[in-house]
Amino acid sequence: MPTRNGHHLDTSDVVIVGAGAVGAACAYYAARSGLSVTVVDRGAVAGGTTGAGEGNLLVSDKEPGPELDLALLSARLWRELAAALPPEIEYETKGGLVVAGDEPALAALRTLSEAQTAAGVASTHLPAGRLHDAEPHLAPGLAGGVLYPQDAQVQPALAAAHLLRASGARLHLGAEVTAVLRGPGGAVRGVRTPRGDLLAPAVVNATGTWAGELAALAGVTVPVLPRRGFVLVTEPLPRVVRRKVYAADYVADVASDSAALQTSAVVEGTPAGPVLIGASRERVGFDRTLSVEVIRRLAARAAALFPVLAGVRVMRAYQGFRPYLPDHLPAIGPDPRAPGLLHACGHEGAGIGLAPATGQLIAAALTATPAPLDAAPFRPDRFVERSPA
Repeated sequence: MPTRNGHHLDTSDVVIVGAGAVGAACAYYAARSGLSVTVVDRGAVAGGTTGAGEGNLLVSDKEPGPELDLALLSARLWRELAAALPPEIEYETKGGLVVAGDEPALAALRTLSEAQTAAGVASTHLPAGRLHDAEPHLAPGLAGGVLYPQDAQVQPALAAAHLLRASGARLHLGAEVTAVLRGPGGAVRGVRTPRGDLLAPAVVNATGTWAGELAALAGVTVPVLPRRGFVLVTEPLPRVVRRKVYAADYVADVASDSAALQTSAVVEGTPAGPVLIGASRERVGFDRTLSVEVIRRLAARAAALFPVLAGVRVMRAYQGFRPYLPDHLPAIGPDPRAPGLLHACGHEGAGIGLAPATGQLIAAALTATPAPLDAAPFRPDRFVERSPA
């Protein structure tokens, strides 16, 4: 392998920066398209947002539009991946149940589900009397709910690891990108790390919450902000929660632009036994301070939804930062401001679910082949302020 200044030079068709679920999916589909792939990350596989996620693959929490289209494509692709990857990724088609506490919330939930149905989402309306058939341990007194059979789950860190392994990509872990290399005409030609240069005519920014920093190294702006969230993990239990169950106000929290703390009840069982409890959202920068207030709120809301959890021990709490963009859509595709740079970032809390479709869009852009859906809404340069004519 050639060297420069004592460093090895790694040359491939594409360098993907970020070894989380999105970067792994980009590597997998790029490799399947016949490209040679190098993946670099300053930490470990799934060391960022992916490792702090619940592994949700959801269509239920998305309004009709580009993100739902991406989610529906990804739901199909995850089914294919589950057949191709080892069972250790813990792909589980358990479905989701969204519940409403009163009649106005139920009416709004049903209006949303009807709009989703027109976009290709399967759902079943459950009156109050049928909720306990679906989830026997739910609290009494709820107004009703909607069952979403397409909702699923994976173990996110293992899914990312097995996608990377299946891609055959060369991995450089614990290697921070310190520069994006540009040619004389401004085109990207690779990245620099302390161990040497990784050369390629294309670089994919799949660095999640830190995507703005990598974009800046290439001289462009992508306004990704961190949105902090906590997850509680209970002691192992028999399967008292069959599905992912959440309160209808969760959908509004996901779509909110507020920087303030928002909490809504999201509860799900896992094959291993522990119950996962969320969800909180707040914009506090990269503050990792453990918030007792958030943990108290999440535990109280979960016990209100499932009273059986009231006496259960929480074994640990962990936190992560969702990569948030102002319009709640990810940035996916080539950046015309830096030829050869592509972005795959800004998925907020949906990156694991949306990873396969994102990978397919990136692979299509890299190979100049038709995309599986319209990528225009995800243009990375859509946030550029245009001066008046």
